Amino acid sequence: MGAYHHGERIAQERAGLLDNADFSSAAIGSAIPGIARDFLAEQPVIVIGGTDANGDVWASQLTGEPGFISAPGPTSLDIAAVPPPGDPLHEPLTRPTHLGMLAMESTTRRRMRMNGTAHPTPGGLHVTLDQVYANCPKYIQKREPTKRPTSPAAPRHSHELSAGQVAFLTTADTFFIATADQDGNADASHRGGNPGFLQTLGPTRLRWPDYAGNAMFNTLGNLQVNPHAGLLVPDWTTGTLLQLTGTATVDWNPDHADAVPGAQRIVEFTIHHVVQTDHASPLSWSTPQYSRFNPPAHQPVEGGTA
Repeated sequence: MGAYHHGERIAQERAGLLDNADFSSAAIGSAIPGIARDFLAEQPVIVIGGTDANGDVWASQLTGEPGFISAPGPTSLDIAAVPPPGDPLHEPLTRPTHLGMLAMESTTRRRMRMNGTAHPTPGGLHVTLDQVYANCPKYIQKREPTKRPTSPAAPRHSHELSAGQVAFLTTADTFFIATADQDGNADASHRGGNPGFLQTLGPTRLRWPDYAGNAMFNTLGNLQVNPHAGLLVPDWTTGTLLQLTGTATVDWNPDHADAVPGAQRIVEFTIHHVVQTDHASPLSWSTPQYSRFNPPAHQPVEGGTA
C-alpha cells in the first residue's frame, strides 16, 4: 500500500503539515535495516495491535527471551509467541490477519514500528511486512526491565472502569494505542507524558493531549476513517495489563488544545470494553526517568466510577 492513505493525508492537512508529507514518507520502507534486526533480536517484548471479528481494535503485548523476535529476511518477521487464551487478540491471530507492531527499548528510548500480515505458525507468528520505520525518542520514560516468575490471573471483563482502574490510569505515564484504517490495516503506537497526562473523565471516558511528534499522523489518520481504537496500559511494577477498546475522536479546536500544556490537539476516547489481566507480564520495570520532552501534565479531572 502507499506510504499514506486518505485519512493520514486529511490529518496532515488539518494540522497544516501536508507539505511535509513527501519528506516524512521517505522514512517509511518495507525492509528491516541490518542494524534494526540486531535491535529486534535484543528485545524481550513487542506491542501488537489488531482487529477482532466484531471490528473492535485491541492492543496487546508479546514477551519472550531476547531472540524470540527475529527477521529471517528483510521483509519478514518471526515472533516465537502468541497472545494467551483470553487475550482479545488470541482468536484473531489463529488465522492470517493484519498486525501493527511496536518494538520499544525503554532503556535507550529507541523504538521501531512495523506493520504487516501475520500468519500463525506452531507457537508463534510469521509476519510479511509492508511498512517499517523508526520513531524519535520523545516522551519515552527510561526504565530497566527485570525478569521474574509470574502466574497470570484469569482476565476480568467489564464495560466500564472500576474505581481502582481509574486511580491507576491517573498515575500512568505511558500507554500504547492500536488503530486501523478502513481496510483493517492495523498500527500500534506509543503515547507518553508525565503522570496525569491521561485524564479520566468518568468510568467510560478518557482524554489525552496529542503532543508534537513525527508529523506522519498514522494514528490520527486512521481515526479519520475508522474511529475504533484499543489502548494497552501496563502496570510497570506488577506486570498487570489493562486493555481497553472503544472509539476515539480528535478535537482539532486550537482553543481547546491551548488549555493543555504541550497539546497540539486533544483526543477523546469512549470505552466499550475493559479487560484486566493481573500479573500478565513476566517483566518488572524500574522507577522511571521521565523524558525531558514531557510537557507539564494537565490537572486531572476527577471522574465518577461504579
